[in-house]
Amino acid sequence: MTMEAKLGALQCHFTWDLESSSSKLFRLRDTLEDIGTEEGYSWLGHIYNLQGYIHYQLSSTEDARCFFSRATEAFRRSRNTVSDEGPWLVVNYGNLAWLHHHLGEEKESQKYLSKVDTLLKKYPSPSQDKFHPEIYAEKAWTLMNFGKDKKQLAADYFQEAINMQPDVVEWRTSRVIALVNDYKQQDILEKMKIAKEHDPENLYLAALFLEECAKKGRKIEDEARELAERVLRKPVSSYSGMTPLLRLFREYVSIDEAIDLAEEALKKHPDKRHLQRCAAACYKWKIYSDKDNLLRQSMIDRAISLHNKVIRLYPDSSCKMEIALANIYPKSNHSQAESEQVYKKLLESDLESADRQMVYNCYAKYLHFTRNEIHKSIEYHMMAAEIPLQSRSRENSIRTLTKIKERNRNRMCGEIEEFLANLKD
Repeated sequence: MTMEAKLGALQCHFTWDLESSSSKLFRLRDTLEDIGTEEGYSWLGHIYNLQGYIHYQLSSTEDARCFFSRATEAFRRSRNTVSDEGPWLVVNYGNLAWLHHHLGEEKESQKYLSKVDTLLKKYPSPSQDKFHPEIYAEKAWTLMNFGKDKKQLAADYFQEAINMQPDVVEWRTSRVIALVNDYKQQDILEKMKIAKEHDPENLYLAALFLEECAKKGRKIEDEARELAERVLRKPVSSYSGMTPLLRLFREYVSIDEAIDLAEEALKKHPDKRHLQRCAAACYKWKIYSDKDNLLRQSMIDRAISLHNKVIRLYPDSSCKMEIALANIYPKSNHSQAESEQVYKKLLESDLESADRQMVYNCYAKYLHFTRNEIHKSIEYHMMAAEIPLQSRSRENSIRTLTKIKERNRNRMCGEIEEFLANLKD
């Protein structure tokens, strides 16, 4: 078997079809950094492995090498075993084999190929014709981070791992989290309840569980406040449960209490950029929900300040935050010039198709509702719809254009009808 064939047969990030745009990779890189590195964290090795792969895809090979090495050490530290070797290192060694191959370091690549071969022989899968459960679990966890369309497949891989090794609590919890928001899962609440009983310290799961309970009409205010106290005592991490908890407060308790909770967390940890982002989102929700222009200027100023700070903290993944800032400016005593300045920068940026589509769609809505420039708004909805990429932004622009055409009150209706008829998917 040739070197290329051996590499292609490996189970690792380089063979899992994780193709993604640069903007999505930057967002994912930032998300992983915000999870943190709490000692003993069960997914730390997986986090470092994925970070290494992302840095490689973003052309930072030295960072990739560093993270893959960290992953090796994290796996060795986190497993309660006398041996430094184990099946959990198969994916990591596969990544290192690929990295050295890409760097032209064939001798090192061959060394890691041999290590993978040794591990597979020493730790065979307990189920014939299946991968080892550790491989399924890492592949599942990785896919969970690559978008909603990968969640069901991730859940299936977790189930494969659980079938062979049913006593790993983290796998059961992650499988349930992957299935949340899947409309086909009629019994998700019961599944979450069981997972919560087995993993009572997972506050991220606890917040999602309360959210599902609230959707079913249960009063959860007191439980939500009690959970908030527990989350505030946890080390800061995007996995601590703060993000789904704030969403829970926003939807089922009150936006003002969500803001208070975010500010309390920030007071305890003022330098944590993840909390800055959470707080900015809370203020955005508050401002967007204000239909009567009754907000205090001090609140709007705080929102603007937080958004500007978050944009600086996430320079490579701040497109949505910049759009939010542009939409907040008109709510304040600032002139619309600031909004125009933000949108001008975005429109002139070298954005990938998905982000460009989102900017066109949001700018179209801004032109319509804030500046009352209807015809220019229609032009930007057309520009968003013209990008052949399925997304919420495109769907919204097409739906808006269709409504305008059906009302038949705009002089551009004929042009819109022709445009929609010729629109390609």
